[in-house]
Amino acid sequence: MSVPTAPSASRADLVADTALALLAERGMRGLTHRAVDEAAGLPQGSTSNLARTRQALLELAVRRLADREARVLALHEMPDPQAGSPAVVDALALATHRALTRHRELTLARYELALEATRRPELRAHFDAAGARFREQLTALVTAMGSTDPARHVLSLVAWADGLMFSCVAGSFHAETPSPDEVRAGLRELLAGMLGAGKPVVGPRTPGTRCVHDDSAQ
Repeated sequence: MSVPTAPSASRADLVADTALALLAERGMRGLTHRAVDEAAGLPQGSTSNLARTRQALLELAVRRLADREARVLALHEMPDPQAGSPAVVDALALATHRALTRHRELTLARYELALEATRRPELRAHFDAAGARFREQLTALVTAMGSTDPARHVLSLVAWADGLMFSCVAGSFHAETPSPDEVRAGLRELLAGMLGAGKPVVGPRTPGTRCVHDDSAQ
């Protein structure tokens, strides 16, 4: 199991990253304090010292998930919507493709935590709070692009992206990861419908070649 933590990361980050990796690899039942210690190469009891209860460990994982997904999606680095929608579509498509490929395990861990949050009200609050930052950024983005109903359009956009990611990571299309061009085409169609016929979201039409690599991903 590979734990993607920088050498300079804190012990809390190491524990949280290891917890996320375990969730992706073994599911919720495979996440224990002892398993985190073993997978992270830490002395027994290290994880318990940071997160004494299972709830605390899950909250630590949720916070780390939010930080890492924020870097993957990089909404704060999106092109200025006023400069042209195609640039925004390209950036969103690459971010979505990163979640489908290089950060596939992180996406799997998110689904594990989302399902657990439906059974733990105390975890639900932390999970929703972590997602609020993402929704706020996305709302500002679609508003700047000319949305007349940002709240509804953000819901549609998130539902489209989540549906695509679940289908291609854990669902019936798990063996058919779309290429960046295919993700881009889907986003263009969705946003064009949202923004209306008078504000088409267009871009260069590039023949789509199935590919699961994104060399520009960070």
